[in-house]
Amino acid sequence: MKPVLDSDLLRTFVAVAETGNFTRAAEKAGRTQSAVSMQMKKLEDMVGDDLFERGSRGVALTRRGGELIVNARRIVSLLDETAASLVAPPLGGLVRIGIPAEYGRSILSRALGEFAKRHPRVEVTVRYAHSDSQVRALAAGELDLAVVFEWEGSSGGEVLMHDPTVWVTSTLHHMHEERPVPIALYSRNGWCRDFAIKSLQQRGLDYRVAYTSDTNGGLTLAVTSGLAIAPISRSNIPEDCRELTVADGFGDIDSSNVVLHRNPLATGEAIDGMENAIREAFMLTRQASVAVGL
Repeated sequence: MKPVLDSDLLRTFVAVAETGNFTRAAEKAGRTQSAVSMQMKKLEDMVGDDLFERGSRGVALTRRGGELIVNARRIVSLLDETAASLVAPPLGGLVRIGIPAEYGRSILSRALGEFAKRHPRVEVTVRYAHSDSQVRALAAGELDLAVVFEWEGSSGGEVLMHDPTVWVTSTLHHMHEERPVPIALYSRNGWCRDFAIKSLQQRGLDYRVAYTSDTNGGLTLAVTSGLAIAPISRSNIPEDCRELTVADGFGDIDSSNVVLHRNPLATGEAIDGMENAIREAFMLTRQASVAVGL
């Protein structure tokens, strides 16, 4: 028989996983430590496996626990969102978002999907463009919220995720073994020259530009079709592809952060709600990455 999971057990499970300690989880959940221990024992019995590795400094998730935590967080988040929607009136208005195309499917679709269910009267417009263009649009008042890559220093925005750019190759075509190595680059020169090409030159790798594109989708196509290797953010490596590491003679291209900026003149509950939805979507992505060991 399939176990019937109790949402209260999952909520306590998430608290233990996030604090790494039964005592702190008990404080967070408003229960005694023994009650939390009993709940987790009950959940482990239902799952049929250990969820935590106990140590002198606390607890850590087992492999089975890491598998469960992803869905547990989603369930708890959905319950919280549903509860909030029952007491909060639906919003209306216009929200203008700028975001890298890399996060259109993985992040924005999640944020928009949940937001639209709660606030169907809000009109959302999305602009996909490279980061410099998004920053200019934000400064010109053409965007309310902008998610951008920042490679050096900090501009004062909110860091949503650390997502370095790495060289990526197809596991089916092994183009990284060719010399000179064929590479795919963005059509614009600045970042490619200062980071991507420089990373190859620093490692003494001969290269030839085999493909150029204005979009991340074009670079992904170049890799998956076996035309070249390409610089892609670590969280967006496509299926049947892998990161080229130091062991391969490559390594990180940059140490970019994904940063959220808000137009200081943009006000309203609709924009507040979308900002929170984007933040939540990135948080869930970070948690999923940790669970699978990325």
